[in-house]
Amino acid sequence: METTKPYKSRVADIDPQWHVLDAEGQTLGRLSSRIAVLLQGKHKSTWVPYLNMGDYVVVLNVDKVKVTGRKLDQKMYYRHSGYHGGLNEQNLARVMDKTPSRAIKQAVKGMLPKTILGKRMLSRLKLYVGSTHPHKAQVGHNGGTE
Repeated sequence: METTKPYKSRVADIDPQWHVLDAEGQTLGRLSSRIAVLLQGKHKSTWVPYLNMGDYVVVLNVDKVKVTGRKLDQKMYYRHSGYHGGLNEQNLARVMDKTPSRAIKQAVKGMLPKTILGKRMLSRLKLYVGSTHPHKAQVGHNGGTE
């Protein structure tokens, strides 16, 4: 009796695409989870957990993302310098005023694996405040979505 081996994804089979998303009017968490799925490659039928099967994601208008409820005042972001008394805390409203791309990047980072592979996936995320980006050649050439 013949048995067939299951398909096994290899590094040579990986062909990352480019996706362009517009964050204007979208909810922060829902947008972030959609980005995380694209970065991990879980939308592909050939996904395996041990390879970086994900695509490149370009997000435009990150300053126009919306949040629900009272998160602008209540959600806090923490950083520590490594020194005594070096804890820095900011609420979401201040982060959105200062560096709006940080809020999306932190949300997506929390949804990715906490391994070296997760760091490589996060490096494929490109965030821009305006509606233009310098990746037009890759998006048009590689068959990505715009």
